Amino acid sequence: MNTKEYISSGIIESYILGLASSEEAGILECVMKNNAEVKAAFEEAQKTLEDLATVQAVTPPNDLKSKIWSKIQQEQSIEEVQPVVSTDIPAAKAQEEIKIQGNSNWKVFAIAASVLFLVSVAGNLFWMNDQAKTKDEIAKMQTEKQSQDLAMQKMNRKMDMFSNPDMKMVMLKGVEKHTDSKAMVFWDKKTKEVYLNAETLPKAPEGMQYQLWAIADGKPVNAGMYTEEKDSKIALANIPNAQAFAITLEKQGGSPVPTMENMYVMGEI
Repeated sequence: MNTKEYISSGIIESYILGLASSEEAGILECVMKNNAEVKAAFEEAQKTLEDLATVQAVTPPNDLKSKIWSKIQQEQSIEEVQPVVSTDIPAAKAQEEIKIQGNSNWKVFAIAASVLFLVSVAGNLFWMNDQAKTKDEIAKMQTEKQSQDLAMQKMNRKMDMFSNPDMKMVMLKGVEKHTDSKAMVFWDKKTKEVYLNAETLPKAPEGMQYQLWAIADGKPVNAGMYTEEKDSKIALANIPNAQAFAITLEKQGGSPVPTMENMYVMGEI
């Protein structure tokens, strides 16, 4: 295994997080002493993990610090109860024991850092999820406000029509098959423009559309096609003379003559 393969094997990250075995840790420490590239990779990985933990940091639970400190003290208490190194033990063996003890201390601090890092990640995930919910709630409130604004605008237009002395209002009542249906025609006596309020009619099926008719001299006259966007807002037609109005349900685009069996409402002036 060459240097690059060794660096990319993940051993450095495992060592920093305290997950490497004693054998793996000893080999890495030996390699770092004799290989500048591996040592540089170790320092870079260590800084990257530290920076990541700093950027992602959130305030941990109040009792987390005391728990970690208690764990460290327990580990140190266990390690302190170690036999004194005899002067008879060869120097190499004593150095090895000191080295193992150092690795153990490093693992304790690495585990503590890992716990803090995981808490930070969990906290940020919770924050992101909470932010998403807040955005959804704001979007829902904005949609509801827009609907309320549109309803208020439509109500204001109707009030203007009701208060206009030049506006003739004709109530259209449901015929035999549709007794619950109703609509209102607003007929401007000056401009002869006809407006229709038919929002209480059932929603037209796919491919069908409501058509307004004016009855003049006993004959039906096309008075325009109704859409929700035009309701009480846009004139459907200009009707100079009429004795009554009626609404039928026709194919999309309208019909030259009314389909009598599909008549919904009718009203005399």
